[in-house]
Amino acid sequence: MALDPDARMRDVADAVGITERAVQHIVRELLDQGYLRKEKVGRRNRYFVAQDAHFRHDLESAVTLGAFLELVAQGADRQNSRA
Repeated sequence: MALDPDARMRDVADAVGITERAVQHIVRELLDQGYLRKEKVGRRNRYFVAQDAHFRHDLESAVTLGAFLELVAQGADRQNSRA
């Protein structure tokens, strides 16, 4: 969802390899906990990662989701450049 805010639940389920119902449950929890934000666009929803949200565990509470996603993207870029 960070890569494609317009992704349908079915698309996410297929990409991750879980059921659409499981994706709906996870997305609902992430919304409730403030990690995702939802915007209604016509009949569809767009989902955005709450870049400024912090992890809950004490050891990671200083880290924002935005900083974490940036780190993951850098690692993926390095991995892709090696291939």
